Amino acid sequence: MTGRPVGDLYHPPVKRSIEIAGHKTSISLEPLFWDLLRDAAERACLPLNALVARIDAERIEAEHPPGLATAIRLWLVADLRRRTDQ
Repeated sequence: MTGRPVGDLYHPPVKRSIEIAGHKTSISLEPLFWDLLRDAAERACLPLNALVARIDAERIEAEHPPGLATAIRLWLVADLRRRTDQ
């Protein structure tokens, strides 16, 4: 993960365009989460869009689906837990 100075942790969300299943959408995430998402995509050997599409598919199947940005943040925290609990 790209190291960020502490002050950068509190940077406001950054909006980026993502294509999911042929549809463009915008997602706003804090830079730290964009970094974590890129790292996760690299570990999975997937393009960023493909990982977001996978997270979106899991989100849609949830009993109470959150918004996509929230789902990404939750997925990243769960991924971090899985990796650190090993």
